[in-house]
Amino acid sequence: MSENALDPRERVQQIQTEFAERGDATGWFDALYKESAGDPEKIPWADLEPNPYFKRWAEANELKGGGRKALVVGCGLGDDANYLHELGFKVTAFDLSPTAIEWAKKLYPSDEITFEVANLFESPRGWLAAFDFVLEIYTIQPLPIEMREDAIDAVSRFVNDSGEVVVVTRGREDDEPLDAVPWPLSRKDLSRFEANGLKQANLVVCPPENEGEADRWVVKYNMR
Repeated sequence: MSENALDPRERVQQIQTEFAERGDATGWFDALYKESAGDPEKIPWADLEPNPYFKRWAEANELKGGGRKALVVGCGLGDDANYLHELGFKVTAFDLSPTAIEWAKKLYPSDEITFEVANLFESPRGWLAAFDFVLEIYTIQPLPIEMREDAIDAVSRFVNDSGEVVVVTRGREDDEPLDAVPWPLSRKDLSRFEANGLKQANLVVCPPENEGEADRWVVKYNMR
C-alpha cells in the first residue's frame, strides 16, 4: 500500500515509527505537515475548528480573555489559538513544525495572534512564567513516553504565579497498558503538573465523539 493510500492515522503510526527508528523522536511532525502538501484531511488532528472538548469546556465555564496573555502549546494549524483570540486573549502560539506555523499564519493572518516556531524543550527565555493562561491539547501524548515528565515540566514553566493551565488529553487508567501513538495520559501522569506547583481545579471526563476511542479529559490547573 502506498503512503498516500493509508488512512491518515495509520500514516501517523508509520511515519512516527520510521523517525523513531532513526533516533529522531520529533522530526516526523514537520515531515507529516510537508507530506500533506496543504491538504488538512491528511493531518488527523487538523479539524480547522477549535477542539470540541475544549470549546464545550470553555463555554460551560464562560471563559473570557479580558486581554490576558495566553500561550497555545503545539498549536498545529492554529485553530485553538484563533478561538482564544476570539475570546479576548492576547495569544502567542507555537509549534515545532515550521510548515505548520506557515500554514497557521495563512489561515489566521491576524496581527493580534503571534505564531512562532519553537521547541517545547528549548523555548524562548522570555516565555518562562510569562502567561496567564496556557493551553495544551494533544501535544504531550505523541511524544515518547520517556519524554513525558520533561514535557509536563516544560508546559508548567510557562504559566505565571497567578495563572492557569488547561490540558485536553485522551485519558486512561493508571494500570491500563499503552498501545500506540497517541499514548493517553493517566491520572498518575497528570500528577506531574502538581509536582510543578500547580493544583488541579477540576477534571471533566468527556465521552469520545467516535465509538471505540478513549474518553477525553479536560483538566484545569491553577498555581497554588
